[in-house]
Amino acid sequence: MKLHKPIVQAVSEGLEEIFEENKLADRVVRGQIKKDRRWGSRDRRFIAECIYDCVRWWKWYLAIGEIDEQDPDRFEKVLAIYLQEKKVDFPEWFTPNIPDFVSIQKNKTKYAADLSCSASIPDWLNELGHRELGDRWEKEINALNQTTDVVLRVNTLKTDKTKLKTILAKEGLEVEEIPDFQDALRLKQRRDLSQLKSFKKGYYEIQDASSQLVAPFSKVSEGMTVIDACAGAGGKSLHMAAQMENKGKIFSLDIEDAKLIELEKRSKRAGTRIVSAHLIYQQQVKKLAEKANVLLIDAPCSGLGILRRKPDAKWKLSLDKIDEYKTKQEQILEEYQEMVMPGGALVYVTCSILPSENEKQIENFLAKQNGRYSLEAEKKVWPSEGFDGFYMARLRKL
Repeated sequence: MKLHKPIVQAVSEGLEEIFEENKLADRVVRGQIKKDRRWGSRDRRFIAECIYDCVRWWKWYLAIGEIDEQDPDRFEKVLAIYLQEKKVDFPEWFTPNIPDFVSIQKNKTKYAADLSCSASIPDWLNELGHRELGDRWEKEINALNQTTDVVLRVNTLKTDKTKLKTILAKEGLEVEEIPDFQDALRLKQRRDLSQLKSFKKGYYEIQDASSQLVAPFSKVSEGMTVIDACAGAGGKSLHMAAQMENKGKIFSLDIEDAKLIELEKRSKRAGTRIVSAHLIYQQQVKKLAEKANVLLIDAPCSGLGILRRKPDAKWKLSLDKIDEYKTKQEQILEEYQEMVMPGGALVYVTCSILPSENEKQIENFLAKQNGRYSLEAEKKVWPSEGFDGFYMARLRKL
């Protein structure tokens, strides 16, 4: 890969936007790769990988490169460490002041035993992880530093796995099945799918394998009334609609109108007829009281289980922020449970791996309900198993 100044500038500016302006990495990457129309797919992929990897290993690169966090040239210096690690030759004009190769190797040895440094995470997060997960923490945080696969969910309303593999092959995409994941196909090589006919026709959605476990775990079926109370852009709503074979009702609720607009676009593309999007508010909850056979609460959380795809989240989080999430989870469980009909199911889901956001929340909720709900099933998906970290609990209203 031959480095050009605009590419180095795009990466440096992207890092500055993320760390100085607190912008979301995925939006920053999208913005940077569109700056120069002359860039080909290889250039755009290189910029994206550089930004994500520098964010992921930020603390590690600062340490081994002896870079001060306030150094005005820190973004270019971190990029230089990254490029050196990837064995990319520096052009003559790129001369950041970083230690020589021998010094960097010595620093790697020096900091290897410090997990907060070697795993590139804030000290407070390392302490929290050890406190909540004990010996398991190191294994999981190291897994979360691996790059993520692109996984597709076959839209069974329009096709099946065998047919889709043939369609994708004609478009030049190689995929493989994932054992124990009914509707999942994994891309063998990353590629932008948004302009493909197969995507535009709604034959599949991009959805991590762990997330694809939620709909089957919820045990939805034809004819049910289902409420997806924190639906976001609707990935799980669409999966449940497919599981229900487009028969029944799904109310997809969220507090953000922009996400619901995106849900409606995706729903139309997927061919779902039973999904309706609504802003959630107190009167809406009362209106839907005891209407749900299944209430899905995909609760707002720390997102520690999805650091693979959102590595900037660990630099934006704090203990106070996690405490806010836990308070919100408790409130949502208490308020939204009114929508479950007697005999119905409440399914609580997070993409966190912290017990305090997961099983502890369910224990507290059950204790407050005084026997109105019972725990029917519980599932933990660990990042070390290969995909996103998730927690799911299915409760039965008595």
